[in-house]
Amino acid sequence: MNRQPAVAGSFYPANPEQLHLMVDQFLSDAVTDEKAPKAIIVPHAGYIYSGPIAATAYARLIKVHDRITRVVLIGPSHRVAFRGLAVSRAETFTTPLGNVPVDQAAVQTIVELPFVEYIEQAHTFEHSLEVHLPFLQEVLDNFEIVPIVAGDASPEQVSQVLEALWGGDETLIVISSDLSHYHDYATAQQMDKSTSHAIEQLQYEHLASESACGKVPVSGLLKLARKKSLSVKTIDLRNSGDTAGDKANVVGYGAYVIE
Repeated sequence: MNRQPAVAGSFYPANPEQLHLMVDQFLSDAVTDEKAPKAIIVPHAGYIYSGPIAATAYARLIKVHDRITRVVLIGPSHRVAFRGLAVSRAETFTTPLGNVPVDQAAVQTIVELPFVEYIEQAHTFEHSLEVHLPFLQEVLDNFEIVPIVAGDASPEQVSQVLEALWGGDETLIVISSDLSHYHDYATAQQMDKSTSHAIEQLQYEHLASESACGKVPVSGLLKLARKKSLSVKTIDLRNSGDTAGDKANVVGYGAYVIE
């Protein structure tokens, strides 16, 4: 079974060459000497809005392009309401850049947890995972993904799954989340700054539901980061008013690295 792209042509170009050039441009604009993180939190909007912000985190992976062979990817559910975490029976996830294989063994491992189940409809039209795949395809060599859509789940549940799949240097954790939604520019800046402060302090208990649409997976990662004594750093914080939209009604985007 193969999961077909749902938002190619809307969130990002459906033409492979255009997509490659666009992602490549974002990455070269964001090129950095910083070391590669263990985990990143990155936004998932249309590329013209959030692509430059996501690229600041993805650019840090270029130097370990041949080391990372598994990516655990967790994003929020935008279309389907359910409890717990949803995995898929798909063997590959497709983008215009090609197929990305799913780490079946990892999926089997976590589906044994009582709050993880196969829910195909949670994956079919979900963009929060899909938009990250072309970035990963551009920066990494050969890798498999563990795609997970988060429904109504606790920080403890997400943290448990992440811990089970944490692995070593070969495993990257990607958490998909935008920040505040549909405020004016100044309000969004203030809210997102406050959210970023809570994220850097690992204070997932202080994240309001309207502070980040990926609050569920973000909270689980922060809970585990606290347990493992890891640190989180904000490396980019902008909104759609900075990239491709007006300033009256913006969506916030942050890029964070966890080391």
